[in-house]
Amino acid sequence: MKTSIFSVLALLMIVTLISGVPGIWNEAMGDDDDDERRQGMRYQSSYVNPAKNSLYAEECGGCHLAYAPGLLPTASWDKLMTGLKDHFGDNAELDADSMAQISKYLRANSADASGYQRSRRFAYKARGPAPLRITELPYFKQKHREIPQRIIESKQVGNLSRCGSCHQDAAKGVFDEDNVYIKGVGRWDD
Repeated sequence: MKTSIFSVLALLMIVTLISGVPGIWNEAMGDDDDDERRQGMRYQSSYVNPAKNSLYAEECGGCHLAYAPGLLPTASWDKLMTGLKDHFGDNAELDADSMAQISKYLRANSADASGYQRSRRFAYKARGPAPLRITELPYFKQKHREIPQRIIESKQVGNLSRCGSCHQDAAKGVFDEDNVYIKGVGRWDD
């Protein structure tokens, strides 16, 4: 009987400690940002570290948004960088030096290497084979699940990989739902 009471008390202490440490309980439970706001947690001005490498911004940002490295785990960036000959139907090959520099930058700032809370969530929820698209990650799907297909396929948005169509400060790494404005629809609030 004493062992059972001791076990229950120990479990209660652990739960109390974990729930009192900002980020641990929410990350483990997958709670939404709104829950964290209610708990009074402070946010950084950017939810993911924006793309700051000039070579990456020039080479990748020339065709599409230079996605923040913290939106994909390391394994995904590695897979993307080794498959540039057929990069979603285009040849995006780079010279060896550029390839090495960009790969090093992406690995160092990937979701699983980042200190940003939103990036850690992209990494935490990414289980299984490394996806090539941010839109394939479970955390991304969870955050976009309530957007009607008609809006996603509208000419204003086109598809979910066009982050800047809705997230006005996507290039700055800000993906807060309070900063979502969809042309033709208005401010989005789920």
